[in-house]
Amino acid sequence: MFEFLFKQQASQASVAGQPSSGGSHAPLGTPAERRSAQAELARNLAGDESAAVELILNSEFADVRLAAAEHVVSQPALEKVQQAMRNSDRRVAKLVQGRLDAIRHVQAEQKQAQACIALAQRLFADEKLTPNLVADLDRQWKVVDAAPSAAAEFAHVRNALAERLEAQVSLQRAMIDALAALRRHPGAEELERLASEHEAHLASPERASLPRHLLNDFDAALAAERAAQRPAANAGAVAPAAMPAPAAPVAAETERPAGNARAGAMEHAAPGPVAITPAPFHGAAVTHADGQDAAALRPPRPPKEKHKPSPAEQEANRHFMDLVEAMEAALAQGQLHIAAEHDKALKDSKTGRLSPAQAERLAHARADLKRLGDWARWGGNVSREELVHAVESLPAEGLGMSELAKKVGSMRERWKGLDGVSGAAPKSLWEKFDAACTAAYAPAAAHFKHLADERHANAAKAQQLVDEAYALIARDMAQLEAAGGAQVDREESASGNLPHTHDWRTLASSTQRLRQAWSRLGTIDRKDKKRLDAAFSKAMDALMAPLDSQRKIEVARREQLIEEVGKLNPLDRHTIDTLRRLQESWQGHARALPLERKTEQALWQKFRAACDQIFARRKEHAHAADHERKAHLHAREAICAGLEGASFEGDDKSVLAAIGKALKDAAAAWHASGVVPRASEQKIDQRYRAAVGALQSQADAIRKRAGAAQANALREKLRLVQALENALVEAGDIDSADWDKRWQALAALPAEQERTLRIRFDAALKAAGEGASARAAYAGQLETNRQRLLSEVLRLEIVAGIDSGAEFAKDRLKMQVEVLQSSLKSGQKPASHAAQFLALCAMPALVDARTASRIEQLFRKTGAEGK
Repeated sequence: MFEFLFKQQASQASVAGQPSSGGSHAPLGTPAERRSAQAELARNLAGDESAAVELILNSEFADVRLAAAEHVVSQPALEKVQQAMRNSDRRVAKLVQGRLDAIRHVQAEQKQAQACIALAQRLFADEKLTPNLVADLDRQWKVVDAAPSAAAEFAHVRNALAERLEAQVSLQRAMIDALAALRRHPGAEELERLASEHEAHLASPERASLPRHLLNDFDAALAAERAAQRPAANAGAVAPAAMPAPAAPVAAETERPAGNARAGAMEHAAPGPVAITPAPFHGAAVTHADGQDAAALRPPRPPKEKHKPSPAEQEANRHFMDLVEAMEAALAQGQLHIAAEHDKALKDSKTGRLSPAQAERLAHARADLKRLGDWARWGGNVSREELVHAVESLPAEGLGMSELAKKVGSMRERWKGLDGVSGAAPKSLWEKFDAACTAAYAPAAAHFKHLADERHANAAKAQQLVDEAYALIARDMAQLEAAGGAQVDREESASGNLPHTHDWRTLASSTQRLRQAWSRLGTIDRKDKKRLDAAFSKAMDALMAPLDSQRKIEVARREQLIEEVGKLNPLDRHTIDTLRRLQESWQGHARALPLERKTEQALWQKFRAACDQIFARRKEHAHAADHERKAHLHAREAICAGLEGASFEGDDKSVLAAIGKALKDAAAAWHASGVVPRASEQKIDQRYRAAVGALQSQADAIRKRAGAAQANALREKLRLVQALENALVEAGDIDSADWDKRWQALAALPAEQERTLRIRFDAALKAAGEGASARAAYAGQLETNRQRLLSEVLRLEIVAGIDSGAEFAKDRLKMQVEVLQSSLKSGQKPASHAAQFLALCAMPALVDARTASRIEQLFRKTGAEGK
């Protein structure tokens, strides 16, 4: 899009006859001009992100890229710029990276906020909502920096959860109050009201939050009250004057503990049915009454003496009551398991007879223990259900394998702890928890199994390496025996020949490969690691023993090669061949048996230093050739001086010919001279090119002046043609002879340009002389070609690199794309600027003042380029 801003444009010169500017403005195409144009473009981006990205990628100036980077805000564009500027522009990369980090942080917070909202919605949809899950949700939300919309959505769901929790608390409180009212033995109307309220409680959406034992206690108490009131009502309706109940049952009822309300109510209602029973039951009642009368007629028994407890019984009683007191203290502090242990100790202990107050105290303590035990079992089941829910949600958390295993283990420990505090769990709940733990732990189990398999596989690989090392030892021994022993190799190495009877290189590479493979082995079980390390070390020691011995022989051979290099005569003509042969021998030994890296480097440094010393001595004898090179240098300096001092007189044509002859003679003399010293070669070449360039610049200036004069003549004749066409359109009188005389007064042009403009000029004169209809037709053609002319002017401005003005910016961008596409499709070299401009001059069309000024700029461009 902005390719034209970054092209290296040709240098400009002043149009002939126009005074040069004395200011310090840089010519079009200089770095200062390009910087200014790109900075202006960056200021006018106005939030156009795509244009800003393209300007950053194409601009060569850091400040322009930084200014354009301020307009890049979207994540795809920032990533594109960051990828391109990461290693080239630190400031832009840092700015873009900061914005990307901010965007990614916001996205992460939004993702976490959406996760919290989704969790809140799942909790709201869950039938068994518990406060601890809502508390965990609140803790997660506290660390989220959510957007206002997400915060509002979470607040809405959280308020709904709060309303559900409030409804649960209200429902449980109402159930507890109703149970308390029911235990106060209400009347019939109150009982029916409590029953209807209980039905409403059971129909509540939060019924699942009610403890099971609370519902069971309420149903039992309600059934007992209804059973107690129904017989009394029947008795009052059938026999209002029934006989009162015997004294013995009443006395028995007064001695019964008050805690068994249901049994007491049933027994208290027993006399009612007796009054309305048939004869068998009536007879039984009479017989029982006769028995009581007979008992009343017997003489009273003498009172028994009061039992006095022994000191041992008193001590046992005191110890028993201490346990009761400890049990009450544990219950007061909520330590149910300690209280249960005390109760077990009370059941196992033996004591004397308890007083009524002590018995009532013990009964009250055990009743509290039972009530707390029921609550503990309910709370334990709730906690177990929460554990099941927590375990079921573990796979969605994406934990690491180690952390997942710890989580599942801790959940199982918590379950065991609940068994010790709240009693055993129901079998169905335990099976559900165990299945959830097994499913949650399955990925970790598979992972740990995979790690164990990897350790076993690594141990197997290690054993394979040990076996391979022993196999190499056996093969090496077999090769040595087949070759007659290691002494043959030593004799061949000592004689200077490479050892062919044993493949030491393969052995060295095999040992290195084994060590590298051993170092890359993964984790191995500790019980196998020590054994395998010892076996591998033993095998490698046995394998390396003959190799180390042979390497000592190779070190001696390398040192012998170094001594042979030191004995060479640098001036001998065969020294280079001998030195090359010794180097090849060194390389052959190095390939046959590589030494240890440190030893190899040290010996190579010594060998190379000896070789360098030979070359240095030979170089000293090469300095004699420098005198000849210096003479060649003086000759080339004289050629350069002649070109630099050359001056030419005469007209432009003769000066051009003299410059061409001087350049040709200088080139021949330059090539005839010999080689110059290497240190002065670049400098003298630059001087020669500068002198030749100065003469060529002088010739180019002469050619440009001629081209500018030609462009001025072309401009004047084009103005004349445009004036004639305007006069033709204005319907004024046209004198062909006068116009032709004005044409002849102008300077002649080259044949092609003269013919092109003459054809256009003659066509206008012909239309003017043929009558009104021909004149009108030609004027219509001129008007039709106006838009085409504007398009061609815009295209030539793009090609020449001339600004078209702000009003043509949009059309210019479109035209640039078309020009680029046409050039890519055609694959041909475009015509020169002068040829394209001549085609523009051949087009008859009307022009306004703005278009005429743009064509004038094209004239100056064409004349400056000399085309």
